[in-house]
Amino acid sequence: MDASKKFASKDAEIDYWKNLSEQFQQELKETKDELEEFQISSHELEQELETQLKQEEKKNKELSLANERLQSEVDSLKEKLQKLQADSYKKLTELEDNYARVEAHKNELQKYIRELEQDNDDLERAKRATIVSLEDFEQRLNQAIERNAFLESELDEKGALLETVQRLKDEARDLKSEIDIRKHQDVGVKDGDACLGVAALPMQDSGYAAQGTSPTTPTTPMGRVPGAPGISNGISGTPLTSSARISALNIVGDLLRKVGALESKLANCRNFTKDEPRSKTGTSPLNSPRTARLSRGTSHLVQPSKVKLEA
Repeated sequence: MDASKKFASKDAEIDYWKNLSEQFQQELKETKDELEEFQISSHELEQELETQLKQEEKKNKELSLANERLQSEVDSLKEKLQKLQADSYKKLTELEDNYARVEAHKNELQKYIRELEQDNDDLERAKRATIVSLEDFEQRLNQAIERNAFLESELDEKGALLETVQRLKDEARDLKSEIDIRKHQDVGVKDGDACLGVAALPMQDSGYAAQGTSPTTPTTPMGRVPGAPGISNGISGTPLTSSARISALNIVGDLLRKVGALESKLANCRNFTKDEPRSKTGTSPLNSPRTARLSRGTSHLVQPSKVKLEA
């Protein structure tokens, strides 16, 4: 407001100030009304705020209680979590230890399986080798059995031949003695061949051939020399013919050849038995009592010697 304002008259100044006063009164009244309204609204707002404050305090209290409850639950859950973590760590450690043990056992089993497979392969190879060796041994065993059977028959034949040879030796010796006696008693006999002949006596086994001909035994009785004593072995006094002497000599030579062949076969058999592996001596048929008996029987056989006959 400008205090230096000039008025035209006093009335104009009074009106001015009167109007101004009324204006201020009006503004004061409005301000009072506004104040009252503000106070009323402020009171209402204060009540509302108090109500809200109470509600918020109540709510805050409830939240505090819930917070405390939740905090206790959190603490309990933390304890449970720590316990579970400890248990989990313990179980995890145990599982790791178990896994390490299982893995080590697995490695050992794999190694053992490989060793078993290797041993199985070795056993398979040994089995195959054993089967082959067993088949070879069975074959050799069968051959040895066949050879033993053959040698037994040959041995029996050799025994018979040796008996025949011994008998022929005895007969030759007897014939030589008889010829010597005849030479002294019969001085007048001019035939010199009669002094060197050998009479061929009948044999039970006449299956020996000499130079493709069967031996023949003279059946013509020999004449008894006057004054000569009788011979107890059945030899007659007739001089032997040339064919009878040749036949007797052929029989003896044939027998000696067969005896020599049998002895060579027996020697080969003994060499074969010596070459057999010692590890198989317990089951070999060459070590049977029968073979031992045959070996003892052949070890003391007399080596055949040539019969010396005076031609």
